[in-house]
Formats: sequence, structure tokens, C-alpha cells
Amino acid sequence: MASIAASPVRRARGMSAARRQDLFYGLLFASPFILGVLIFWIGPMLYSIFLVSQDWNLITAPKFAGFGNFERMFSDPLVSQSLKVTAYFTFVGVPLQLLTAFCLALMLNRPIRAQGIYRTIYYLPAITPAVASAVVWVQILNPDAGVLNAILRVFGVTPVKWLFDPVAVIPAFILMSLWFVGPQMIIFLAGLQGVPKELIEAAEIDGANTWQRFWSIVVPMVSPIIFFNLVVGIIGTFQVFTQSYVMTRGGPQDQTRFMALYIYQNGFELFRMGYAALLSWVIFVIVLFFTVIQFRLATNWVFYER
Repeated sequence: MASIAASPVRRARGMSAARRQDLFYGLLFASPFILGVLIFWIGPMLYSIFLVSQDWNLITAPKFAGFGNFERMFSDPLVSQSLKVTAYFTFVGVPLQLLTAFCLALMLNRPIRAQGIYRTIYYLPAITPAVASAVVWVQILNPDAGVLNAILRVFGVTPVKWLFDPVAVIPAFILMSLWFVGPQMIIFLAGLQGVPKELIEAAEIDGANTWQRFWSIVVPMVSPIIFFNLVVGIIGTFQVFTQSYVMTRGGPQDQTRFMALYIYQNGFELFRMGYAALLSWVIFVIVLFFTVIQFRLATNWVFYER
């Protein structure tokens, strides 16, 4: 009887030992990722908090600056200019990117010949190195020999100095951003393929036309995908750097001095690493604020299957 009563205890001990072993091996195999997060993400974030109150030129030891970096930020006109340019690019560019990606996904979701080839062609620009794409777009937007102005001339439109005109340069960057909607298109395509055909057929039987089926069934069903692409798109546009660094260096007249570029220039060109750390936290707080707002508003228009 004692041995029978003791057997559950031994099984419990054996199970706990097995669980401890599973936990050990799980942590062991996950340790590269965990160490990477701690060393290359959380570590630099914590150190950047320390740098906010420091004056550091990357050569000498950091010196305590108190609220000096904050005073510089509030008196720096380029901060407001960078935020304005970034906001303009974000709140105009992201809706256009989503609309373009969604339209492409709708077209590529139809049963057409060579469907896979078309999907590959539209996705290819997204995997092209950013620097190479920027160099190509410099040629496309060239005011004299660029392809875009050549097309405009055919329609009798006066050529535009895209990268040299303060008014036209951000629209040019927004147009260029539509070239890289491949990942969003693929995500939309996956969402469209998940829409139950039974719902569309039932609505068609009930007399709903194409627009009604699209607006009342397809859009609500893919609203989580739209929400995901919206959040990721806004976060991504607040980090625009490569195009402005390669193509314009922030010009003309600071019209492409995005916040990420201005942070880089302060940290690695002007050697104001403490000030750059403060600006980095400012942009982090702004992105966090807009992300929270989006999640709060999502309950009004995002529909999840139950």
C-alpha cells in the first residue's frame, strides 16, 4: 500500500524534473536570441537613457550636462522642421502605400495567367538593397534626363526638378515609397485568400453587387490586416533614413531632413551623442503615442473572427 501511495509522488517528482529539463534546454536553445536582445537592444536603450543627460563626443568621456540637451532641443529649429517633414511623409505616404498595396493584392488575387510571375515582379523592388534603389531613383528623378520627366513631357507637362524643388521633393519621396509596397501587398494577398468564399457567394445570391460584397464582406474580413499594415507602416516611415541620406542629405532647404537622418547627423557627424540620444527617445515616445492611439481606435473598425 505504501509503495502504491508513493508512486504518484515519484511520478510528480519525475514530471517536475522533466519540466525542469525542458526549461533548461528551451532556455539553452533560445539563449542566442535572449543574449542578442539583452546586449544589442535593451543594453543600448538603457545606456541611451544615461546619455540623455550627458555631453559626449564619442572621443572623450561623457560629461554631465544636466538639462542642457533639453534646452538645446527646445531652441533648435531643425527639430520642429524634422518632425514636420517626417509627419508630412508619414500621414500622406502611409495611406497611399496601403491603398496601392491593397489594389495590387486585389488584382493579383484574381485567377489570371502567369499570376506567380506578376507577384514576383511586384515584390522584387522590396528586396532590392535600399542604397541601390536610391541610386536608381536619383536617375529616374533627374530633372534633365530622368525617365519620369520624359513621361511628363509626352503629356505636355513641364518637367519638375524633383530633388531640387522644396515643394516637389517630399511628393517625390512619397512616390518612391510606393515602389516598396511588396511586403504589404503579400500580407494583403494572404488576408484576401483567407476570406471565406461561402460568405461572398451567399451575399451574391442575396443580390449584393460587386461593391457591396467588397465593402461589406471583404474589407471587414481583412480589417486586421489593414490595421497591422497601418501600424507597421507608420512605425517604418518614422525611421526613414537611407533615401534622404543617399539622395538629398536633408536638402533642399531641410525639406528631407527626416528625424532619423537628423539624429544620425547629430550623433555621428556633429558628435553630439547625448543630444542624439534625447532625440531618439523623443521619436520613440511619438511612435509609441501614435501606436497606442491606433490600438484604442481599432476597436471601432477592426473586426476579428470569433
